Amino acid sequence: MHPSLTPKQKQMLDYLRDYVADTGVFPSLRQAAGDLGVSHTAVAQMLKVLEKKELIRRQGRYQRAVHLITPPGRAGGRHRWKEVPVIGRITAGLPMYAQQEWDGSIVIDAGIYKGSNLFALRVSGDSMINAGILNGDLAICEPRQYAENGDIIVALIHQEAATVKRFFIRPDHILLQPENPAYPPMQYGFDEVMVQGKVIGIHRGPDVMEGL
Repeated sequence: MHPSLTPKQKQMLDYLRDYVADTGVFPSLRQAAGDLGVSHTAVAQMLKVLEKKELIRRQGRYQRAVHLITPPGRAGGRHRWKEVPVIGRITAGLPMYAQQEWDGSIVIDAGIYKGSNLFALRVSGDSMINAGILNGDLAICEPRQYAENGDIIVALIHQEAATVKRFFIRPDHILLQPENPAYPPMQYGFDEVMVQGKVIGIHRGPDVMEGL
Protein backbone atom coordinates (compact mmCIF):
# COMPACT_ATOMS: atom_id res chain seq x y z
CA MET A 1 0.00 0.00 0.00
CA HIS A 2 1.22 3.48 -0.84
CA PRO A 3 2.19 5.04 2.51
CA SER A 4 0.12 8.20 2.00
CA LEU A 5 -3.10 6.57 0.78
CA THR A 6 -6.20 6.30 2.90
CA PRO A 7 -8.13 3.00 2.74
CA LYS A 8 -10.72 4.58 0.42
CA GLN A 9 -8.06 5.96 -1.89
CA LYS A 10 -6.33 2.59 -2.01
CA GLN A 11 -9.68 0.98 -2.78
CA MET A 12 -10.12 3.38 -5.70
CA LEU A 13 -6.62 2.74 -7.04
CA ASP A 14 -7.00 -1.04 -6.77
CA TYR A 15 -10.38 -0.81 -8.47
CA LEU A 16 -8.93 1.19 -11.37
CA ARG A 17 -6.06 -1.24 -11.86
CA ASP A 18 -8.32 -4.27 -11.74
CA TYR A 19 -10.89 -2.71 -14.07
CA VAL A 20 -8.28 -1.81 -16.69
CA ALA A 21 -6.61 -5.23 -16.42
CA ASP A 22 -9.92 -7.09 -16.74
CA THR A 23 -11.67 -5.01 -19.41
CA GLY A 24 -8.94 -3.25 -21.34
CA VAL A 25 -10.64 0.14 -20.96
CA PHE A 26 -10.79 2.80 -18.27
CA PRO A 27 -14.12 3.07 -16.38
CA SER A 28 -16.33 6.11 -16.78
CA LEU A 29 -17.14 8.23 -13.74
CA ARG A 30 -20.62 6.73 -13.74
CA GLN A 31 -19.28 3.18 -13.92
CA ALA A 32 -16.78 3.77 -11.12
CA ALA A 33 -19.36 5.47 -8.92
CA GLY A 34 -21.79 2.60 -9.40
CA ASP A 35 -19.22 -0.12 -8.80
CA LEU A 36 -17.86 1.54 -5.67
CA GLY A 37 -21.19 2.76 -4.31
CA VAL A 38 -20.14 6.40 -4.12
CA SER A 39 -21.13 9.64 -5.86
CA HIS A 40 -19.67 10.96 -9.12
CA THR A 41 -18.23 13.85 -7.10
CA ALA A 42 -16.45 11.47 -4.73
CA VAL A 43 -14.90 9.63 -7.67
CA ALA A 44 -13.74 12.90 -9.27
CA GLN A 45 -12.23 14.05 -5.97
CA MET A 46 -10.36 10.79 -5.45
CA LEU A 47 -9.00 10.95 -8.99
CA LYS A 48 -7.63 14.42 -8.25
CA VAL A 49 -5.97 13.11 -5.07
CA LEU A 50 -4.44 10.13 -6.88
CA GLU A 51 -3.13 12.47 -9.56
CA LYS A 52 -1.52 14.75 -6.95
CA LYS A 53 0.15 11.68 -5.44
CA GLU A 54 1.45 10.79 -8.92
CA LEU A 55 -0.36 7.46 -9.08
CA ILE A 56 -2.41 8.42 -12.13
CA ARG A 57 -2.03 11.02 -14.85
CA ARG A 58 -4.93 12.68 -16.65
CA GLN A 59 -4.66 14.21 -20.09
CA GLY A 60 -6.75 15.42 -22.97
CA ARG A 61 -9.90 17.45 -23.18
CA TYR A 62 -11.66 17.50 -19.81
CA GLN A 63 -8.83 15.23 -18.63
CA ARG A 64 -10.72 12.16 -19.80
CA ALA A 65 -7.62 10.19 -20.74
CA VAL A 66 -6.37 8.59 -17.52
CA HIS A 67 -3.03 6.81 -17.21
CA LEU A 68 -2.15 4.51 -14.33
CA ILE A 69 1.42 4.97 -13.14
CA THR A 70 3.29 1.98 -11.75
CA PRO A 71 5.52 3.06 -8.84
CA PRO A 72 9.29 2.62 -9.33
CA GLY A 73 10.50 -0.80 -8.25
CA ARG A 74 7.10 -2.42 -8.59
CA ALA A 75 6.51 -5.03 -11.25
CA GLY A 76 3.64 -4.19 -13.54
CA GLY A 77 2.26 -7.73 -13.33
CA ARG A 78 -1.15 -8.08 -14.88
CA HIS A 79 -1.58 -4.30 -14.68
CA ARG A 80 0.86 -3.61 -17.49
CA TRP A 81 -0.98 -1.52 -20.06
CA LYS A 82 -0.78 1.22 -22.61
CA GLU A 83 -3.35 3.50 -24.16
CA VAL A 84 -3.57 3.62 -27.95
CA PRO A 85 -5.70 5.90 -30.14
CA VAL A 86 -8.62 4.63 -32.18
CA ILE A 87 -8.18 6.20 -35.60
CA GLY A 88 -11.44 7.51 -37.02
CA ARG A 89 -9.99 8.29 -40.43
CA ILE A 90 -6.57 7.63 -41.92
CA THR A 91 -4.91 10.60 -43.58
CA ALA A 92 -2.52 9.94 -46.45
CA GLY A 93 1.07 10.95 -45.85
CA LEU A 94 0.93 11.17 -42.07
CA PRO A 95 2.31 8.58 -39.66
CA MET A 96 -0.34 7.03 -37.44
CA TYR A 97 0.80 8.76 -34.28
CA ALA A 98 0.37 12.14 -36.04
CA GLN A 99 -3.21 11.51 -37.14
CA GLN A 100 -5.75 14.05 -35.96
CA GLU A 101 -8.90 12.03 -36.67
CA TRP A 102 -8.99 10.17 -33.36
CA ASP A 103 -12.14 8.42 -32.19
CA GLY A 104 -11.25 7.84 -28.55
CA SER A 105 -8.73 5.34 -27.26
CA ILE A 106 -8.46 1.87 -25.74
CA VAL A 107 -6.15 0.33 -23.17
CA ILE A 108 -4.16 -2.75 -24.14
CA ASP A 109 -1.69 -5.06 -22.40
CA ALA A 110 1.78 -3.59 -22.90
CA GLY A 111 3.29 -6.97 -22.11
CA ILE A 112 1.68 -8.43 -25.24
CA TYR A 113 1.73 -5.42 -27.53
CA LYS A 114 5.27 -4.10 -27.21
CA GLY A 115 5.49 -1.86 -30.27
CA SER A 116 5.56 1.92 -30.15
CA ASN A 117 3.04 4.31 -31.70
CA LEU A 118 0.44 1.55 -31.99
CA PHE A 119 -3.02 2.50 -33.18
CA ALA A 120 -6.44 0.88 -33.46
CA LEU A 121 -8.84 0.95 -36.39
CA ARG A 122 -12.50 -0.07 -36.22
CA VAL A 123 -13.31 -2.82 -38.73
CA SER A 124 -16.37 -2.38 -40.92
CA GLY A 125 -17.98 -5.36 -42.64
CA ASP A 126 -17.47 -9.12 -42.56
CA SER A 127 -14.84 -9.63 -45.26
CA MET A 128 -12.28 -10.94 -42.71
CA ILE A 129 -14.46 -13.24 -40.60
CA ASN A 130 -12.43 -16.38 -41.40
CA ALA A 131 -9.42 -14.66 -39.84
CA GLY A 132 -11.45 -14.06 -36.69
CA ILE A 133 -11.98 -10.36 -37.45
CA LEU A 134 -15.62 -9.35 -37.13
CA ASN A 135 -17.65 -6.27 -37.96
CA GLY A 136 -17.11 -3.65 -35.27
CA ASP A 137 -13.87 -5.15 -33.95
CA LEU A 138 -10.94 -2.88 -33.20
CA ALA A 139 -7.84 -3.99 -35.10
CA ILE A 140 -4.69 -3.29 -33.06
CA CYS A 141 -2.03 -2.22 -35.53
CA GLU A 142 1.68 -1.59 -35.68
CA PRO A 143 2.44 1.33 -38.03
CA ARG A 144 4.55 0.36 -41.02
CA GLN A 145 4.79 1.20 -44.69
CA TYR A 146 5.71 -2.25 -45.96
CA ALA A 147 4.24 -5.76 -45.75
CA GLU A 148 5.21 -9.35 -46.37
CA ASN A 149 3.10 -11.88 -48.23
CA GLY A 150 0.34 -13.17 -45.98
CA ASP A 151 0.36 -10.25 -43.54
CA ILE A 152 -3.00 -8.84 -42.49
CA ILE A 153 -2.61 -5.13 -43.02
CA VAL A 154 -4.35 -1.80 -43.01
CA ALA A 155 -4.12 -0.42 -46.53
CA LEU A 156 -5.07 2.99 -47.84
CA ILE A 157 -6.64 2.65 -51.29
CA HIS A 158 -6.29 5.57 -53.71
CA GLN A 159 -5.23 7.69 -50.70
CA GLU A 160 -8.86 7.71 -49.55
CA ALA A 161 -10.41 4.53 -48.16
CA ALA A 162 -8.80 2.33 -45.51
CA THR A 163 -9.33 -1.42 -45.57
CA VAL A 164 -8.13 -4.44 -43.58
CA LYS A 165 -7.10 -7.32 -45.83
CA ARG A 166 -4.44 -10.00 -46.27
CA PHE A 167 -1.58 -8.71 -48.40
CA PHE A 168 0.16 -10.41 -51.33
CA ILE A 169 2.55 -8.88 -53.83
CA ARG A 170 2.55 -10.18 -57.38
CA PRO A 171 4.92 -9.37 -60.28
CA ASP A 172 2.59 -6.77 -61.77
CA HIS A 173 0.08 -5.91 -59.02
CA ILE A 174 -0.83 -6.01 -55.35
CA LEU A 175 -3.48 -8.49 -54.24
CA LEU A 176 -5.62 -7.74 -51.21
CA GLN A 177 -7.30 -10.98 -50.16
CA PRO A 178 -10.49 -11.07 -48.03
CA GLU A 179 -10.96 -13.91 -45.54
CA ASN A 180 -14.53 -14.60 -46.60
CA PRO A 181 -15.39 -16.57 -49.77
CA ALA A 182 -18.32 -14.22 -50.40
CA TYR A 183 -15.85 -11.49 -51.36
CA PRO A 184 -13.47 -11.63 -54.35
CA PRO A 185 -9.79 -10.74 -54.13
CA MET A 186 -8.96 -7.16 -55.06
CA GLN A 187 -6.15 -6.27 -57.45
CA TYR A 188 -4.43 -2.88 -57.49
CA GLY A 189 -1.49 -1.23 -59.14
CA PHE A 190 1.58 -0.56 -57.03
CA ASP A 191 0.80 3.15 -56.89
CA GLU A 192 -2.80 2.61 -55.76
CA VAL A 193 -2.11 1.02 -52.37
CA MET A 194 -0.30 2.48 -49.36
CA VAL A 195 0.46 0.09 -46.52
CA GLN A 196 -0.30 1.90 -43.25
CA GLY A 197 0.11 -0.81 -40.63
CA LYS A 198 0.18 -4.50 -39.76
CA VAL A 199 -2.68 -5.93 -37.70
CA ILE A 200 -1.19 -7.56 -34.60
CA GLY A 201 -4.30 -8.14 -32.51
CA ILE A 202 -8.06 -7.76 -32.20
CA HIS A 203 -10.12 -6.10 -29.47
CA ARG A 204 -13.75 -7.17 -29.52
CA GLY A 205 -15.15 -5.87 -26.25
CA PRO A 206 -14.59 -5.79 -22.53
CA ASP A 207 -13.38 -9.37 -22.31
CA VAL A 208 -11.95 -10.24 -25.72
CA MET A 209 -8.40 -9.29 -26.71
CA GLU A 210 -6.70 -11.61 -29.18
CA GLY A 211 -3.22 -11.50 -30.66
CA LEU A 212 -2.70 -12.37 -34.30
